[in-house]
Amino acid sequence: MSLAELHDEPLQASTQGGQGQVADYIALLKPRVMSLVIFTALVGLLIAPGGIHPILGAVAILCIAVGAGASGALNMWYDADIDEVMSRTRNRPIPSGRVTREEALGFGLVLSAFSVLILGVAVNWLAAGLLAFTIFFYAVIYTMWLKRSTPQNIVIGGAAGAFPPMIGWAAVTGSVSLESVVLFLITFMWTPPHFWALSLFKRGDYESARIPMLPVVAGEDATRAQILIYSVLLAPVGVLPGLLGFASIYYAVAAAVLGAVFVWYAVQVYRLREGDAARKAAVALFKFSLLYLFAVFALLLVDTVVASLMSGGLS
Repeated sequence: MSLAELHDEPLQASTQGGQGQVADYIALLKPRVMSLVIFTALVGLLIAPGGIHPILGAVAILCIAVGAGASGALNMWYDADIDEVMSRTRNRPIPSGRVTREEALGFGLVLSAFSVLILGVAVNWLAAGLLAFTIFFYAVIYTMWLKRSTPQNIVIGGAAGAFPPMIGWAAVTGSVSLESVVLFLITFMWTPPHFWALSLFKRGDYESARIPMLPVVAGEDATRAQILIYSVLLAPVGVLPGLLGFASIYYAVAAAVLGAVFVWYAVQVYRLREGDAARKAAVALFKFSLLYLFAVFALLLVDTVVASLMSGGLS
């Protein structure tokens, strides 16, 4: 049976009629992923020059969050066949039978339209357009095409997760600037080593689902090399806000330290290739990568707040 046929074959569990509770529909939104999207978008919004009315800012963040959740629901709708196979996803609402595919599709489409229209009407249409493109990119370009067709799925598809801070920036400024592109690049370069570390210790899941993740297609050694390359590239990108002048030297130093630690973890993944030590190294990098992204954006926010307070105190 081909992967296409596997996708077309209806899931046994999802043909029984959904009996989903509120918690199941929240799970469709991928709340853990959404939390990171909300945070990076919020930082983009708060550090952008100028200002936005607090209510409009809250509306913008809500719309970005709902749009991210809609992307997650559409992803689960399309990926229900492979979610049923993979151990870490088989208890999701659709493969477990609590929500049908049709319900997830309708839920995702309604939330997509709602988030984009409200953001456009209440804030501005550039931010809304970027949100619409992000939803389309994740649900169609990544989920329906890249994920099942190329080991570079995470590299190209990472753009979907990198847009939120740019959308937050655009909500305030009505424009896309170099600074917002840098925020995009930080998350974009972070995505491959983050997900490839996960795929190293979840390789069996991807093999079972026949998803061409890099360890499955090119092997674990090639994946370790790519993780190290992208980690080395990420480290200076994380420092760019300080080098370009929209963050302080203190941010730059802290980001450089975080980048160096990230590279150190990547070196351990590259060095340790056998047994439990290899798995532990991949898990450690995966966990630190989450801390890294949160810390870099938190530092940007703190840096901006401190600079604003000092400027206000000196004026």
